[in-house]
Amino acid sequence: MSTFEYLLHGFETALTWYNILFAFVGVLIGTAVGVLPGIGPMSGVALLIPVTASITGGLPPETAATSAIILLAGVYYGAMYGGSTTSILINTPGESSSVVTTLDGYQMAKKGRAGSALSIAAIGSFVGGVVTIIALIALAQPLSNIALKFGPAEYFSLMLLGLAAVSGLAGKSVTKALIMTVCGLLLGTIGIDNVSGIARFTFDIPWLYQGIEFLTIAVGLFALGEVFKTILEKEEEDGNIAKINNMLPTKEEMKESAGPIARGSILGFFVGILPGAGATLASFFSYLLEKRISKNPEKFGTGTIAGVAAPETANNAASGGAMIPLLTLGIPGSGTTAILMGALMMYNVQPGPLLFDDHPQVAWGLIASMFIGNFMLLILNLPLVKVFAKIIQTPKQFLIPMIIAISIFGVYAVQVSTNDLLLLLGCGVFGYFLNKNDYPIAPLVLGLILGPMIENNLRRALTISNGDYGVFFTRPISLAFLIVTVLWLTIPVLLKARGKKVVINVEG
Repeated sequence: MSTFEYLLHGFETALTWYNILFAFVGVLIGTAVGVLPGIGPMSGVALLIPVTASITGGLPPETAATSAIILLAGVYYGAMYGGSTTSILINTPGESSSVVTTLDGYQMAKKGRAGSALSIAAIGSFVGGVVTIIALIALAQPLSNIALKFGPAEYFSLMLLGLAAVSGLAGKSVTKALIMTVCGLLLGTIGIDNVSGIARFTFDIPWLYQGIEFLTIAVGLFALGEVFKTILEKEEEDGNIAKINNMLPTKEEMKESAGPIARGSILGFFVGILPGAGATLASFFSYLLEKRISKNPEKFGTGTIAGVAAPETANNAASGGAMIPLLTLGIPGSGTTAILMGALMMYNVQPGPLLFDDHPQVAWGLIASMFIGNFMLLILNLPLVKVFAKIIQTPKQFLIPMIIAISIFGVYAVQVSTNDLLLLLGCGVFGYFLNKNDYPIAPLVLGLILGPMIENNLRRALTISNGDYGVFFTRPISLAFLIVTVLWLTIPVLLKARGKKVVINVEG
């Protein structure tokens, strides 16, 4: 079948009543997650994995996987929309990718233009999302066909690159990120070895024979980690919320936003494809680009509409772009897509080049649902922004018990093990201390997911080459991936050693 026919079948799947409901619930929760400062898309997606497993339990495996990933992906790109609300209204970014939006968004709000800023943020996010979905449709099948030619050596090197890319760009310290990556790889070795059948690091505890569950680790580190942080660090409440008056931007504001939205869509998409780059970097680059090419750069930081349109478009385009390496190559480009990858694997769906052949319902159903979800977000965000603004004021004494309850009951419903609940609580405490000491969590989760896959491809490559490690260096594609991996890790270290720290200067 052609790509168009596959897409039509995807819309048939996405437009079933229950998948429309899943998409709506996903984008609604995602917007709320984006609005609430501190939770973030990674925590939101991790928190809802056990919930999706429970509510899709009665569906056939393929249908359950499709519905679950539609909901979780909705949370992901919905959070990109919602993050702008707090940035504009109270000068507090709901997500790291919305940090740049505070520079002009809050200034607009102080001048009584909060409605215009929020509308342009929603429109820009919608355009960025749609552009990146069209690019995903165009590139998905060709990239999958190329990736089908990869052997174990190429996959090993590619996964190593994905691991290094996310590790190298996660957090303030490359060293700490690499430490967390190694911890994730070590956790991935626990359990029965698939090849030899030997128990590794189980200490004769039967519960550990099946290995450490990704779900328990993710929910504990992200969701409960934030809960412990909120409880133990009594943060001051934020200031007053800016009033939202007229929601419709003027013709002049629409005209001024058109260029930044178009450029942000393209730039965000290409930055999102890069493993480890992510929406935060895309929003920074887009803002800096607009400031550089503007005839009046001095207006940036004082409340110009372009300073809102550019980063908000770019971060949503980047979130869609990050889905391309996940779906076509099986390499998560960010922490959130790593969690989405783990969720797919829970349903025995392996992301990668065979996804579009083996599970077309999942792949094309997800892509079609992203179209539908973006339209839902545009409809939700414009008229209901005042309602979402009220979510910011949700008292923490109500929010925290809800997160704890969903975490505990969700994990227990999937795992049915008290040992997993103890591990969940332990990961929550561990996650708090990691955050407190600036140790990034995403590389650990990524190491846990990719570790077994890296090991299996390493073994397969060595088996084929009769133990010759030269197979990784004599195959051109594998060698190219390894060279890029080494450069990705060493260049920041060399620059730092020479005193040339890379600084993104937002102020100018």
